[in-house]
Amino acid sequence: MVKAKYLEIAKAIEAKIMDGTFKKGNPLPDQQTLAKQFNVSRLTVKKALDGLDRKGLIYKQSGLGTFVLGEIPIKEGIDAPANAFIGLRNQMGKEQVSSKVILFSIEFPNEKIQEYLDLKRSEPVYNIRRLRLYNNEPLTLEHTYMPVKLVPDLDQDILLDSIYDYIHEKLNLQFGHAYRRISAVKADEYDEKYLDAKKDDPILELQQIVWLTNGQPIEYSTSKNRYDRRSYITVENNRF
Repeated sequence: MVKAKYLEIAKAIEAKIMDGTFKKGNPLPDQQTLAKQFNVSRLTVKKALDGLDRKGLIYKQSGLGTFVLGEIPIKEGIDAPANAFIGLRNQMGKEQVSSKVILFSIEFPNEKIQEYLDLKRSEPVYNIRRLRLYNNEPLTLEHTYMPVKLVPDLDQDILLDSIYDYIHEKLNLQFGHAYRRISAVKADEYDEKYLDAKKDDPILELQQIVWLTNGQPIEYSTSKNRYDRRSYITVENNRF
């Protein structure tokens, strides 16, 4: 599946930050200059910069431009932005992240899923459980529900690759906003089996509903990580 252009641009800019081409504290070239340099639209550059902003590598200062913040000292390699929409493989590297499909079925939603996804009982959903591995080690246990009518023709090959890339690149759908709740829960039998967690180990759980730009809910999911494997981050910018 072809990688989204803005992700390629973001990776290229990040590489220039890491190798010192774009130095910490200095302004980046403006969006128009970057668009010409990479032969893409300004919108593509903006999406790339938004992603780097969420990662804490740059910051935007109103009226002055975009500046290099550099690598965050307390950040670890597998920390994940809590406000990202690009999926695990695009966050952490397609070569490093793989998937194991535990469950893939089509069924009619229960009352909770009907409420979360604004569906009728007669409208089927995908019920998906995947174990995500990082460098072949268990990282995240995902449980996802999606309306079949919004994500047609989902199959095993897509689940092993990237659902989000399929939604964005093949179906031409874009996420508008999400509600995310992060909490600590006790390990259950799935966590013990697939995450190698011990009974009653603390588990970091991210619960979310994702809406499309037209306001339709497209995903309800939970992502669970062992307490010692991964953290979620947000980066706040109060420069105006």
